Amino acid sequence: MGKFVVKTRKDGEFQFNLKAGNGQVILNSEGYKTKANCLNGIESVKRNAQDNDKFERKTSTNGKHYFNLKATNGQVIGTSEMYESASGMENGIESVKSNAPDATIEDLD
Repeated sequence: MGKFVVKTRKDGEFQFNLKAGNGQVILNSEGYKTKANCLNGIESVKRNAQDNDKFERKTSTNGKHYFNLKATNGQVIGTSEMYESASGMENGIESVKSNAPDATIEDLD
């Protein structure tokens, strides 16, 4: 089962990572000024992860693939790692879909 890990960044902002059951990070958040906003971001991931249309598939300038998960308002709530192939990226999306809804929250702050 997946888990969200909440931590404080060096700049004092809060961030979460979604980790798959094997411990691999599959989604990173932006920085949030408050922990409450960070936790709201986690809830937004849980709500939006089942909607395939909320995943924006992208290719970086170096040819690697990644995706953003967007909220209903269009704001990016999470970004994936870089993948060598489009199929790897699609596997990452499926991992977010399967891990996010029931993921626990581990607060390292």
